[in-house]
Amino acid sequence: MLVGVLGGQGTPPLVIKALISTYLSFFPVTVSMVKGLRAPDAMQLDLMRTWRASGGQVFWKLRWPSSAPFLFAGLKVGAAAAMVGVIVAELPLSGDGGLGARLLAGSYYGQMSQLWATLIFASLMAAGLVWAIALIEKAVLTRMGMRR
Repeated sequence: MLVGVLGGQGTPPLVIKALISTYLSFFPVTVSMVKGLRAPDAMQLDLMRTWRASGGQVFWKLRWPSSAPFLFAGLKVGAAAAMVGVIVAELPLSGDGGLGARLLAGSYYGQMSQLWATLIFASLMAAGLVWAIALIEKAVLTRMGMRR
């Protein structure tokens, strides 16, 4: 729908792809962050109340640090979903090039090697994104004292 509506209004294909990828990656990250912000147990929250911590202090010193692992889990899922979104967005915009156009061309002309090569490359790209997020996660959680 976005491709049809925005493409008909003259929106550049790159913007449409970015919007679809953002839309698909938004929800996994949001759901995991909500879960992470609710992760502190009652004893930790009671301790913060005992210390008379303000709402901002509870957020920055307890809820935000406890949600970091959940954030990175959501980012990993979101990165893979964004890759799928880009490929799906490229299917109707096949004149623009990209992995979706390669998949479409391979299926039209029965070029199984092109199909498999595109699928393997897309899988490797998604795995690379997840790996990069895992490296950032390791560095951040180590810096926060959560991992050694």
